[in-house]
Amino acid sequence: MTDKELTDKKYPYAEAYAIASDVLEQLRPHCIRIEIAGSIRRKKPMVKDIEIVAIPKPYSTGATESGIATIVNQWGKVKGTMEYGKVKYTQRTLPGGIKLDLFFAEQENWGSIFAIRTGSADYSHKILARGWVQKGFKSEGGYLFRNGEKHEIREEKDLFKLIGVPYVEPENRNI
Repeated sequence: MTDKELTDKKYPYAEAYAIASDVLEQLRPHCIRIEIAGSIRRKKPMVKDIEIVAIPKPYSTGATESGIATIVNQWGKVKGTMEYGKVKYTQRTLPGGIKLDLFFAEQENWGSIFAIRTGSADYSHKILARGWVQKGFKSEGGYLFRNGEKHEIREEKDLFKLIGVPYVEPENRNI
């Protein structure tokens, strides 16, 4: 299979969910919090990639690797490095060819990162981002700011409440 064919390949939900669950369990010991996001969380029948949001425990890279880096760095790197404190995202190719998009959050911004990365992309842009802009917020570095004040969004429902949008279950977040 060519790189293009691998990139365009879609996996049935059950197969993608099983792979994502395995990845989740490999990474879980190295995380404060970790969940499956994206089209798997939205229960789409066909899945192009696996998206996971994590709050990693401290780890090191380079000559001595530890923690989550020991697992993630065994998968083929597409983009993003694993330098602790500087990485917000990395993409890897898992055995079998499916792509893993791994997003890093902090406890204070988990809710917004998890909601955005659950998607869909149109929903995140047209409902969530538009909602926070209309309420006077600006997104910077994974956080929302208004009048120079950083707002903590620890849970998804906190984001919906903050921007005045009724909470929508993940499987209904499509436009």
